[in-house]
Amino acid sequence: MAGAYDDRNGVIWLDGEMVNWRDANVHILTHAMHYASSVFEGERAYNGKIFKSRLHSERLLKSGEYLDMPIPWTVDQIEAAKVETLKANNLTDAYVRVLAWRGAGLDMGVAAARNPVRMAVAVWEWGNYYGDAKYQGAKLDISKWRRPDPATIPCFAKASGLYMICTMSKHAAEAKGCSDAMMYDYRGYVAEATGANIFFVKDGAVHTPLPDAFLNGITRQTVIELLKARGIEVIERHIQAHELTGFEQCWLTGTAAEVTPVGQIGDYTFEVGDLVRSISEEYEALVRA
Repeated sequence: MAGAYDDRNGVIWLDGEMVNWRDANVHILTHAMHYASSVFEGERAYNGKIFKSRLHSERLLKSGEYLDMPIPWTVDQIEAAKVETLKANNLTDAYVRVLAWRGAGLDMGVAAARNPVRMAVAVWEWGNYYGDAKYQGAKLDISKWRRPDPATIPCFAKASGLYMICTMSKHAAEAKGCSDAMMYDYRGYVAEATGANIFFVKDGAVHTPLPDAFLNGITRQTVIELLKARGIEVIERHIQAHELTGFEQCWLTGTAAEVTPVGQIGDYTFEVGDLVRSISEEYEALVRA
């Protein structure tokens, strides 16, 4: 499958029905298009099985709760929809996108309680998110935008509106020849990349930002489990900007990114070392087990 995302062969699960890919559309007055009332999950299927699928479905419902947008499907129904969509598109290794949003309805203003909540599941083949950087080490810019204060926005939801500053940051990074951008949080602590969590290595220990102002990714949690199972110390804490100069290795984690080493952030450089390579290999083996 290739080409523009609105012009492909296949089917998309839309509100309980399989719809031709090119016909899976919404009305221009859909609330989510005007007020960002939408949440989503990004997942990967390996050998026909979606990795930690149920955790993603549970998080989708929780994200809907954060946005005061109750999603009218159960975890079991979402699970069934994902399986059905993979089978209908004859895919076993694929990216899985589940999206829930406020549709068009009786309300067309900030308030939208009377509008229906809709859901779709789309699947497609998607290779390495960062291309060759998956093996060589990604180059990151440092974004001018910061992850917001949890008192200003539901930052623990996987909500579409939270990604606008990420899009802007990634565009700026790509214009500089970088794969992505690292973001600080509202206090100036290291937070994450635009769509992935971040890890650092120093003196045999792994340091990663405390997820108190951004999403605690499922891949992030999985990698922490792998590290601890090896007996490697994992320190979750606030990391200040000046500390970047003292770290030896760095990597990103996420469903799309999987485990991707980082070779450079701004003027700071990192070794693509044995630990990040072995964790990447171990993660790859786990998701395909």
